Amino acid sequence: MKVPKRSSRHKNAQKEEEKKLIEQKEERSEEEAEDFVESPVVSDDDDDEEFSDDDGSLSVSGSEDGHLPGEEDVFVSSDGEDSFDAKSDDASGNGASGSGRDDTEHDKDEDAESDNSRPVVLESDSSEDEVVPRNTVGDVPLEWYKEEEHIGYDLAGKKIKKKERQDKLDSFLASVDDSKNWRKIYDEYNDEEVELTKEEVKVIKRLLKGKAPHADFDPYAPYVDWFSWDDSKHPLSSAPEPKRRFIPSKWESKKVVQYVRAIRKGLIKFDEKPKEEPSAYLLWGDDSTAIDRQGLAYIPAPKPKLPGHEESYNPSLEYIPTQEEINSYQLMYEEDRPKFIPKRFTSLRSVPAYEKAVNENFGRCLDLYLCPRARKKRINIDPESLKPKLPSRKDLRPYPTSCYLEYKGHKGPVVSISTESTGQWIASGSTDGTVRIWEVETGRCIRIWELGESVHHVSWNPLPERPILAVCKGEDVYLLNTGLGNAEEQKSLEELLRVETGPSPDDSDNDKTIVNWVQDDKIGGIRLKHFKTVSSVEWHRKGDYFSTLMPSAQSRAVLIHLLSKKQTQRIPFKLHGLPVSTAFHPSRSVFFISTKKNIRVYDLLKQKLIKKLETGVREVSSIAVHPGGDNLIVGSRDGKLCWFDMDLSSQPYRVLKCHPKDVNRVAFHRSYPLFASSSDDCTAYVFHGMVYSDLNQNPLIVPLEILRGHGSENGRGVMDCKFHPRQPWLFTAGADSVIKLYCH
Repeated sequence: MKVPKRSSRHKNAQKEEEKKLIEQKEERSEEEAEDFVESPVVSDDDDDEEFSDDDGSLSVSGSEDGHLPGEEDVFVSSDGEDSFDAKSDDASGNGASGSGRDDTEHDKDEDAESDNSRPVVLESDSSEDEVVPRNTVGDVPLEWYKEEEHIGYDLAGKKIKKKERQDKLDSFLASVDDSKNWRKIYDEYNDEEVELTKEEVKVIKRLLKGKAPHADFDPYAPYVDWFSWDDSKHPLSSAPEPKRRFIPSKWESKKVVQYVRAIRKGLIKFDEKPKEEPSAYLLWGDDSTAIDRQGLAYIPAPKPKLPGHEESYNPSLEYIPTQEEINSYQLMYEEDRPKFIPKRFTSLRSVPAYEKAVNENFGRCLDLYLCPRARKKRINIDPESLKPKLPSRKDLRPYPTSCYLEYKGHKGPVVSISTESTGQWIASGSTDGTVRIWEVETGRCIRIWELGESVHHVSWNPLPERPILAVCKGEDVYLLNTGLGNAEEQKSLEELLRVETGPSPDDSDNDKTIVNWVQDDKIGGIRLKHFKTVSSVEWHRKGDYFSTLMPSAQSRAVLIHLLSKKQTQRIPFKLHGLPVSTAFHPSRSVFFISTKKNIRVYDLLKQKLIKKLETGVREVSSIAVHPGGDNLIVGSRDGKLCWFDMDLSSQPYRVLKCHPKDVNRVAFHRSYPLFASSSDDCTAYVFHGMVYSDLNQNPLIVPLEILRGHGSENGRGVMDCKFHPRQPWLFTAGADSVIKLYCH
């Protein structure tokens, strides 16, 4: 900004103002330094200004002294910046016309003066002239040294220690005392403060104004034609333009097609942020997530189970079994025997080598090598579409829904019930040591046997002309004459239930030790004395054979008896595990034996194993065979109900998780497509189970009704359930000593 010239009568006043300004500048040197850093523009042309090393104040380079001359005019702008201008016409020699010069002419004159006064420095492209940095870490980010005590290494390879950071208050006080503080900047790369020189300040000021860094640079230099046009009549090359300059490049088009295909396939992605690596990861975890395999899906091999406290060389006493427990392990079957028995050693050096280490490692290697593993992709399917379309319950009637009659008389829990083949009578056994026969329609008890010991199971002969009741009590099995039927049937029963005193010629010495047939006149029937506790008895469909089960008798646990000849024989099969229940096939000579885990089906005529059914449950409690003979239901101790289609597979066709507690008994209806289950949760479930003659159609299983009404006694609920042989009725026996009849 130019200052207008003033008359000679105001010279004295100007001199006084100049003295005041100089004094004010000395007092405000620090404030002007800060203002200079923020806005370093002092005058229109800064090339004529120099900085004194003493106080950092500005002085005109054309004057010999370090202060402002008395002949110059000074103008103070509103923002505190000083603008120096030329002298009046007396000093300039141009008169009044000197004030009319343009700003551009004034700047050019000043630039010329400064260029003439500045010594010329020759520039060099040599790298030796550059200042070598003290830190030699290169382009390494300084964030990597944030947590370190040094910021890099010098030329000698020694660490450059970080300087202690100065407090803000101390740094402020130091800047107030130091007049050159505004020319200092902090070099973070070398961790030091650098003081700018006068030349560097000039370069910065010119850059802030948008000018060239060097003052001697001429942006409007005349054009120099480096080509000599003398005696040039022809162009450099007279060859015609090639065709390829007018046709698009086919190689560029091929490259574009490659890029387009890569973008469509997703190989080239735009505006995608790089994946952030997790700062923490699981040290001992499975590294399957880090493996990225293309093609077939990859599933890592399962890791072996980690050892527990019992596998320690010095476990607690609570993990070490006693000698009695170890002896009991030897009596168990191999599938039920524990795999590892804890032992205690005084030190780790006294632990012997594991005898099965090689076998187990070899078996694991075979499992890892032979086991096919594949990861299946998840398919988005509506869950409602997966639900089977079940028929309405109204279309599946009749089935039992409500309690119609109660049979009361027992003083203890009713353990077992059995219906007579005609459906007129029902027998029940209880823990109070009594066996009762009830009339179904009236609920009247017509006969009671006092056995004096808890009854485990009762079963009625399936033939109507043989009203014989088999009762299990302790180690004895009673064949009782119920007294039902006409006189001719009673006469034949008396002959059938008569035991000869002499030994049978077919009996061997081994069979005599197993079962002893004895006539019991007190009760009126036959008593079969066994050597172990009998848990259940099952009749053959012809009514002459029946089987008894002794779970603790090991190889002689299952016996088959012939009533007409009073003979007993063992089954010609080896038992695998502890037997739980048995059943005869309803139409063929096939026998079912259930252990805790599996069910084995044997052919009695061919004496061989037909099929092995794998239940997959914790422990089997009872089984029931469909009247058709090709289907089987299994109840378990974990509340599951398994339906097996023996023609389909050895695995369950359906697994129903219906009861929250143990399933005690399952039963099929002889003529209706119904089956039921009873549990300790005081409920009985009724299902519709239709088996089709078409082998291509699977059985239809529909839950129908939940029957309630029994009370709980000592944690037990419904102990047994049986269907009526002709009507869709269900009998249930509860631990509350009540028998209930549910009708439709």
